[in-house]
Amino acid sequence: MHDAHPPITAVRAAVARALDEDLTPIGDLTSALLPPDLEATALLVPRAGGVLAGRLCADEAFRQVDASLAVWWAADDGDRVAAGAEVGRVTGRLASILTAERTALNFLGHLSGVATLTARFVDAIAAAGGRLRVWDTRKTTPGLRPLEKAAVRAGGGANHRGNLSDWVLLKDNHLALFGIAEAVERARTRWPGRTVHVECGDADQVRQAVAAGADALLLDNMGPDEVRAVVDEVRAADPRRPLLEVSGGIDLDTVAAYATTGADMVSIGALTHSAPVLDIGLDVLPA
Repeated sequence: MHDAHPPITAVRAAVARALDEDLTPIGDLTSALLPPDLEATALLVPRAGGVLAGRLCADEAFRQVDASLAVWWAADDGDRVAAGAEVGRVTGRLASILTAERTALNFLGHLSGVATLTARFVDAIAAAGGRLRVWDTRKTTPGLRPLEKAAVRAGGGANHRGNLSDWVLLKDNHLALFGIAEAVERARTRWPGRTVHVECGDADQVRQAVAAGADALLLDNMGPDEVRAVVDEVRAADPRRPLLEVSGGIDLDTVAAYATTGADMVSIGALTHSAPVLDIGLDVLPA
């Protein structure tokens, strides 16, 4: 699943920062005790089932520590993996493998956790018979956004704005100053051709945003019945209706109720700010 991979420049930079954090100022004191020519093979094995993500980060951690290490993968980002089933292995100097181990596993575990939680939302929507797409948010770990957004894609989700330069999103704090109509007009004047997205907390704001010509509406903290009513009204008013996003406190227990409302997207901050780590271990094979 090539699209699930993050940009390699982001991978290299993130791994370099992580290794610097782990090895400054004089390297791995413990692994320095091992015979320098001792070689081994170690397996990467999930302790629980989930969706793999972060493979390139693990590759890069091993490469930056020791380019002579050989890494082989049985699974790619986006693949479902089973507890106890090997997903990859690394062969070469044992000292180097153990130096890179924690950095590689930190990336694999965190990003696979994001992908796994995303897949659970995707599965819950599908089981409810819905076509709602799962979107992430900008509630990401500073410095890791490209990696976490790639992990969301690996789990079957899609990406919201990558950053504040992507498009205009008018939220409550912006609208308190201008109001919806003026805010949309300002956005069209300043940034012609850019998507204009408006946060709406009730049906009246929805009507204002549609009348102002917004490209997308964020239906914030609305219940499933409110969303369904908004969808019906907006469809009736404009056959080219704006994209409709639902957001605000939606979790695995409630997402099924939104799945068949007719909205287009559900954005979930928890995908990146609260995903549990997928426990993946590195097991050195006996000599």
